[in-house]
Amino acid sequence: MIEELRSLLGPEHVLTEPEDVVPYGFDGAAALKQRPAAVVFPADTGEVAGIVKLCRERRVPVVSRGSGTGLSGGSVPVAGGVVLCLQRMKRILAIDRRNLTMEVEAGVITQDIFAAADEAGLFYPPDPGSMKISTIGGNVAENSGGLRGLKYGVTRDYVMGMEVVLADGSTCWLGNKCVKDVAGYNLRDLFIGSEGTLGIVTRVLLKLLPKPAARQTLLATFEAMDTAAATVSAIIASPIIPCTLEFLDRRTIRCVEEFAKVGLPGDAEALLLVETDGHPAAVADEAARIEQLAREHGATTVARAADAEEAARLATARRSAFSALARIRPTTILEDVTVPRSELAGMIRFIEEVAARHQLEIATFGHFGDGNLHPTILTDERNAAEMHRVELALEEIFAQTMKLGGTITGEHGVGLAKKQALREQFDEASYRLLGMIKRTLDPDGLLNPGKIIEPVES
Repeated sequence: MIEELRSLLGPEHVLTEPEDVVPYGFDGAAALKQRPAAVVFPADTGEVAGIVKLCRERRVPVVSRGSGTGLSGGSVPVAGGVVLCLQRMKRILAIDRRNLTMEVEAGVITQDIFAAADEAGLFYPPDPGSMKISTIGGNVAENSGGLRGLKYGVTRDYVMGMEVVLADGSTCWLGNKCVKDVAGYNLRDLFIGSEGTLGIVTRVLLKLLPKPAARQTLLATFEAMDTAAATVSAIIASPIIPCTLEFLDRRTIRCVEEFAKVGLPGDAEALLLVETDGHPAAVADEAARIEQLAREHGATTVARAADAEEAARLATARRSAFSALARIRPTTILEDVTVPRSELAGMIRFIEEVAARHQLEIATFGHFGDGNLHPTILTDERNAAEMHRVELALEEIFAQTMKLGGTITGEHGVGLAKKQALREQFDEASYRLLGMIKRTLDPDGLLNPGKIIEPVES
């Protein structure tokens, strides 16, 4: 089969030596790794289809992959399997200003999509934390979110069409440039967030928006997380829906300041990063109202960016959170749970109690506006006893999340890391339906097997 792959792609686009394939044996999830038999780099959809057909003929598992920035083990390969890496497929095919769309190949970097839209005077809103390196194919596979999710939504909200290679090697196109289309089942949504278990996305048609004429960034600090939460509730109730409404806890603030030197107060218990965008007059009015509400609800400091450069500096306080925390211990586990907004402050306190109970170092930051928080466990995967305490802590965090009416993942996906937790979140009939869909679209179980759900018998 290796020779057939080399004949199809060219020898230079097929890796098999252990030292070459090892970097493709893991993603951003801690302690999950597996060396594949081969890594292949197709140049177009036809080559992707050819690879899938070969793998099906030989009953070889195939795992699609972009930049490998996933945080749930979704692109960790299967032993003896093939990793199909889409990084060579990185062309921006078309920008249609009349219909506000952009067509791209799956390997295009998210930041490049944003930049291309911006240059055309348009706006692509989804901005996952990994956008400088993650690919749009990976964003679609995970239904990635980002800091602008409160106002603008997530990747799903910007996918108008896609090309997908199915498990038998056939290729289909789902969707179009029409704003309204209710013909047949909504198959696009079935593949978005499916983590490569149902098909391999090779091209994407994205919706763009007009570029906001103005934006204003504010950063507020608080002596208690509860007062920050009260400020968020007041902003939403005012009613203002900011573009960005992010938070950092005390530990994260200190780590970010040590790392980025952006002038954050070391004694703050909570920090809010707020950005409003739109018409200049509306932005000015909303920024003034947000600042007033923050002060009324006990903000210690409120800083408003004077220009785009200062706005970027303030935004660094949130965007560098993971990088800052990852310097502390050898292993960083960036988790992802979501609760109703009203429960977020209490959930943060619960995580602090869990950290103390299990003698762990946990920092928390995330998206206050939509209830999505990222408890980040700083640990060492070589320490078996400590990793056992990590597992116990995560079980408690997932259980409390579900008790509060939340979900085990808001944007990172299920992958390998959260399969058991997903089983506990879903009822029996819903979980069985997942298996039915998987068996129907991938009857041989060769597309990213073992991710999201365990194999289900017919």
